[in-house]
Amino acid sequence: MNDLLTALIIGVVAGLLDALPMVFQKMDRMAVLSAFFHWVVLGVVIPFVDWAMAPWLKGLVLAELFAVPVVLMVVRDEPKAVLPITVMSALLGAAVGWAGAFFIG
Repeated sequence: MNDLLTALIIGVVAGLLDALPMVFQKMDRMAVLSAFFHWVVLGVVIPFVDWAMAPWLKGLVLAELFAVPVVLMVVRDEPKAVLPITVMSALLGAAVGWAGAFFIG
């Protein structure tokens, strides 16, 4: 399996982990799709960024950076959503960073 396909699979898994709780909470369909594809994209980006730090930390930092526009869009209407977004970004970002290093190298 080539590296890009592996990265896409990592992103899809992360996207499902983030989006499924949103589906069960009956959140807006576009918000769920946005969260899912956010992680599909990060699954491709994180493993291929070459920063001199531990892979899990690189994933965490990049995920938090990519979450800034999402938080800015959400904070006015749903201020209580900022904490879950930030926490999930940290956890999934670290996991994507680790998985990228483990499966891609």
